[in-house]
Amino acid sequence: MSKRVKSLVERDIANRLKDVDGVAVLNPRGINAIKNNLMRRRLHEKGLRMIVVKNTLVKRATAKTKLNGFEKLLVGPSALVFGKVSVSAIARALMDEKKQDETIELRGAFFDGEVYVGEEGVKTVSKLPTREEAIGMIVASLQGPGRKLASALKGPGGTLGAILKSIEEKAKEKEGAPAPA
Repeated sequence: MSKRVKSLVERDIANRLKDVDGVAVLNPRGINAIKNNLMRRRLHEKGLRMIVVKNTLVKRATAKTKLNGFEKLLVGPSALVFGKVSVSAIARALMDEKKQDETIELRGAFFDGEVYVGEEGVKTVSKLPTREEAIGMIVASLQGPGRKLASALKGPGGTLGAILKSIEEKAKEKEGAPAPA
């Protein structure tokens, strides 16, 4: 490849990965064309992309980005899986792919400057909550004390209201009853 072509490819990779917070790397060796195409389609349905890259070009393209530091995963032929979803969603999608085809070799995942190596690393990342799940857990934990406070304030008031209502009903019954002679 000429320097000009390498520069163009490097720029294309940099443009694709500029807004990406994390990536997962797998070994594309042993995946035939049909399996590769089907896997790409399933990943694309989940908002993910997979590109097979030349390691040196990726290293140069990501040198000044958030992805700087995942070079440990780039050994031999490499395919990057990325998207605008959380890294745990990427890892979950790859674990699903691994269940369908045991021959897939997962090299690891990278985000926030942390490298998670191998299939165990991808499995660890897949168990992390996605951004949406984390927000949901935070909102639920914030609502918990508020609910308890509201029920604590409402509970005695409701009991007192029920007692007053029964006293009022008994008083009305006594008023409506005929006077003794």
